Amino acid sequence: MTPLGLFLTKKSVNRAMVSRRTGISQARLSQLSSNESTKLRADELYLIALAIDIDPCELLMEVFKGLKLPKE
Repeated sequence: MTPLGLFLTKKSVNRAMVSRRTGISQARLSQLSSNESTKLRADELYLIALAIDIDPCELLMEVFKGLKLPKE
């Protein structure tokens, strides 16, 4: 499961509701939630955050918390 999928599961988010509110298909949400190689676009992240009524920065920080700048 992807970090997005884990976050949505932890928050007990109804993916059908997210799909209706955002226009992102349930199939795409499923890919974003379960397939590590699927890339989450910024517009999708923003719409998902709005749909579940959280600050987009909170979702961004949770989904990409393992991302670090390379050492110089």
